[in-house]
Amino acid sequence: MKQRRHKKIIELIGQYDIETQDELADLLIREGFQVTQATVSRDIRELKLSKVPGQKGRQKYILLSPQEHQMAQKYVGILREAFLSMDCAQNILVVKTVSGMAMAVGAALDSIGWKEIVGCIAGDDTVMCAIRTAEDTKTVMAELEKIVRR
Repeated sequence: MKQRRHKKIIELIGQYDIETQDELADLLIREGFQVTQATVSRDIRELKLSKVPGQKGRQKYILLSPQEHQMAQKYVGILREAFLSMDCAQNILVVKTVSGMAMAVGAALDSIGWKEIVGCIAGDDTVMCAIRTAEDTKTVMAELEKIVRR
């Protein structure tokens, strides 16, 4: 039963942008699985699901390979350690970093895979990110704020 449920969870997170355990539990119940929030929480931990930015400032669960999970954690660590501040001008996000860390932060932002980020250019302590739209810039700033302030 657990294997079938895990397979269904992977299918559901591939099909929908699921942000919360309650949303996932509701979908599983609709699919005929009798689950509690505690069961879903345990499944998320066992499957090593991660949350990434989704649409409109929401987050969503995804399944990362062990190597991807390790790299994602490294990027989060870089962002938390090197980030100082950020500001924007329309669709340009400027991130200030600890001296010498801008290239690492730019690489981390590029590698995270946010669809809103077109690309980053880094100097010594400043990263300039080209973002698709001014609205997307606000979304990226909110998500980056969540990462660095945890």
